[in-house]
Amino acid sequence: MNFLKYFSLFLVSINIAACSQGKMQTLVTIADARVDKAEFIDSGEPGDSVGDILVFDQPLLNEQKVKIGNNSGSCIRTRVGHSFQCQWTLTLENGSIQVAGREFDKGISNIAIVGGTGQYTGIAGEMQSVNNGDGTFTQILQYWYQK
Repeated sequence: MNFLKYFSLFLVSINIAACSQGKMQTLVTIADARVDKAEFIDSGEPGDSVGDILVFDQPLLNEQKVKIGNNSGSCIRTRVGHSFQCQWTLTLENGSIQVAGREFDKGISNIAIVGGTGQYTGIAGEMQSVNNGDGTFTQILQYWYQK
C-alpha cells in the first residue's frame, strides 16, 4: 500500500514539473506612433464613440530607439474616454509575439501575451503598455516559455 502511495506522489510531482513555467524573462520595446500614426475609423456617431476602430502598423524600437521590428494591430473603442479592446503583433527578426487585452487611454495597461511564432513559440506572460504622451508607447513584456 505504501508503494502505491509513494508512486502516486512521484507521478504527481512529474506532472507538476512538466507543466511548470520556464525562467521569467523581460523584453522592453517602444511602439513609435509619431510618424506612422494609427488610422482612426469613425464607425458610429461622429467623433470618439463606442465601436470606433484604430488600425496601426508602426516601427517597434528597442530602449536605444533603434528599430527592431513592427508593432501592428487594431483596437475597438469599448468605453469612450477610457479604453479600447486591442489585439496586436510585435514582429521581430526571429519571430512574432501576439498580445490582446484592454488598452487604457491613460496609465498602465496590462495586456496578455497570447502566443508567438518562431523564437517565441510557446511564449506566455503579460505586457505592460504605457502611453508616454509623446506618440510613443513603452511596452514591458514579462514572459516565459510554456513546456
